[in-house]
Amino acid sequence: MTAPPDDCLARNEWICGDYLSSRSEILMDASVQHVQLTVVSVLVGVALALPLALAARRLRWAAGPVLGLTTILYTIPSLAMFSLLLPVYGLSAVLVVAGLVLYSLTLLVRNILAGLRAVPEETRQAARGMGYGPVRLLLAVELPLALPAAMAGLRIATVSAVSLVTVGAIVGHGGLGNLIYSGMNTYFKAQVLTASVLCVVIAVAADLLLLGVQRILTPWTRARS
Repeated sequence: MTAPPDDCLARNEWICGDYLSSRSEILMDASVQHVQLTVVSVLVGVALALPLALAARRLRWAAGPVLGLTTILYTIPSLAMFSLLLPVYGLSAVLVVAGLVLYSLTLLVRNILAGLRAVPEETRQAARGMGYGPVRLLLAVELPLALPAAMAGLRIATVSAVSLVTVGAIVGHGGLGNLIYSGMNTYFKAQVLTASVLCVVIAVAADLLLLGVQRILTPWTRARS
């Protein structure tokens, strides 16, 4: 018995409106998990990358080890990384977040450090001449001027995290990756394509959102352009 001509699910087509309408709740839950894993991992990555970049900036001898270690972490294949972290975190969402945080450090630390190093020395000297202490100098002068480079790294790290979350499907916490993985195993075309497209949409939306935040936080770059 052949499938009805209007039943795209039965025909297992790549593009199928019936799949969207019948699995909307599943897609929403997977998308929410995907966004949550991405946001948490990026926020934790920023929280770790900032002090590492500051240490590399203040202590010249620390720059090489910090950049070298984060680069080595980035070269580890994702499956190997999760396998190494598995004994520590088990089959949990924390495992996925920990892996994504380690991957994000390379991009975040390098860009934050590059932004701090690009601050003109005469600007620092002028701020010190106005009575700025080390903390005020960092918060009011160095970090704002380093923000464009730091935000560029944050945008790349976020888009990369959106993509890498899908690998978490191997431990059951991959957001839309769970749907892609199960769809590939059953050759469910509509599920694979829809989940993949949603990953791209989330990545583009996150990049545009961060770009908008960057433009708001750095109005001087708009005026200069």
